[in-house]
Formats: sequence, structure tokens, C-alpha cells
Amino acid sequence: MSAAALFSFAHGKTHAADLASALAIPLSEIGVHRFPDGESRVTAPGAAATSIVYCPLDRPNEKLVELMFAADALRRGGARRLVLVAPYLCYMRQDKVFHEGEAVSQQAMARFLSSCFDRIVTVDAHLHRVARIEEVFPEIEAQNLTAADAIAAFARQKGLGRDVLVAGPDEESIQWARRVGDALGAEAIAGRKTRHGDRNVDIEFPGGGLKGRAVLLLDDIVSSGGTVLTAISRLKDAGAASICLSVTHALFDGEIERRLRAAGATAIWSTTSVPHPTNAISLAPLLADALRGELLK
Repeated sequence: MSAAALFSFAHGKTHAADLASALAIPLSEIGVHRFPDGESRVTAPGAAATSIVYCPLDRPNEKLVELMFAADALRRGGARRLVLVAPYLCYMRQDKVFHEGEAVSQQAMARFLSSCFDRIVTVDAHLHRVARIEEVFPEIEAQNLTAADAIAAFARQKGLGRDVLVAGPDEESIQWARRVGDALGAEAIAGRKTRHGDRNVDIEFPGGGLKGRAVLLLDDIVSSGGTVLTAISRLKDAGAASICLSVTHALFDGEIERRLRAAGATAIWSTTSVPHPTNAISLAPLLADALRGELLK
């Protein structure tokens, strides 16, 4: 049995291969056979003492069942330590009951994943009232990385620097905007967002200073696209000369991408947290740095 190995489902294998290469460890594909009744048979051969499972958890419901079976297969195969690398971690948004009878999905998901894995590594988890990922997973090791430095490095390669204006669409995004802005030596601002529904928001940016500027617009998650579409519109109205959109977790479909470009996004760059046509910023180096200690155990 090898000391450490990486395992991935077919849907994440391309980016898992980049991570395996960065760590110089073998990669094996987790096999999934789906029966006519919708059930799955999951096979994870060649378990290592430390088995690292790579699984982005976008569109998660079916993936979660198969992830549970993979963890069981690896344990039965002799794995003593299981690490989940979920660059996008699902069900983190709801951390309290808003209406009577609701589940608190963040807590339920944490209990489920904690029962399967010894450590979880994710990127820019969508946390609200909970400040740290360790509070979500108190029973196991957990690490929440940020893609900000990788985004800044990529933007620099594309020629963006001190003259660019780094903008977040809302107050919550200022943490990433400032970090990227600091790395580029650039100014960072955030809009003030008023939400009227899942697809209906108003955004107001600070007055002045936008006319003729190149803007790097950042958001952690884009799904329906309502927030960034409004942000692009407001930036264009204020005179922005160009708008490059950088997204950590690209959950939007092709129609939303078309609308973003039509609205005025000069370029759209997403990280490899989930497979997406706009993927441009590799997270393999970031994840590899966080995982190298596992190779010594």
C-alpha cells in the first residue's frame, strides 16, 4: 500500500490530474456504475494509507451519495486517513433557520462530511454569520483557502496592475477585493447591494473615479448572475472603460455567460474550483501547498 494517493470521480479528473502532478502522487479514478433504478455502485481500488479524494461539490445531491460510498470503499481498502478536497463546498449558505420547519443545511452537511472524512480542504467557502470554517467542522480538521492571490497573479499576467480598479459587487466581497488590490498595488472598492429577490438586486458604487478606468470585478460565486449583471451595468453607466470579471466559483450556465459578455464583460476568468468553460485560473498550486503535509504522515 502506498503512503498517499489521490482519487477523483470522472467529473473532476482533469483538475485532479493537475493536483496529482503538483504533489507527485498517483491519481486513480473512482468508478461509478448507475443501475436502471438510479442507485450507484462505487469502486475505489488501490486505497493508500492517506487517501485524498478530489470532488468539487457543485450540483451536489447525487455526488454526495457517491462520495459517501467512495469513503466507505477506501476505508474498507485500508485507508487510515481520508482527506476531502472540495474546492467548492456546497450547502454552506444557510447557517440559521429563516422560516419555521427549515433545515440548517450548513450544520447537516458538516455532520455528514465529518462522519466520512478526517480533514476537509476547500476554497472561499460561502460563510455568513460563521466566521471560520473550523466552526462549521468542529469534530475534524478543516481549512478554508482563498483564491485571491491566485486571481491577482493571473490578473498581473494579463497586464493588470496599479492602474486597474478592483471592485466587489457588495460589502461582503470587499475582503477579496482588498486582498487582490493589495497584491496588485491597486485601489479596491465595493458596491452597496440591496436584494429584492434571487434575481433582482440594486447596486450602488461609490461616486466618482470610475470614468475611463479599467475595472477588475470580483465575486466568489456566480450562479443566476443577477448581482454581477447589475454590477457590470452600473460600472458601465459610471464610465468604466473595460470590465474583466473574475469568479472563484462559476456555477452559471451558458446563457448567463452570454448575458454577462453582452452586458459588457470584456473577459471572464474563473478558477478551477468547478469545471467550467471559463476556467482560466488553476487552483492546483494553492491546493498542493495545503496538502503537502499529508505526504509526510
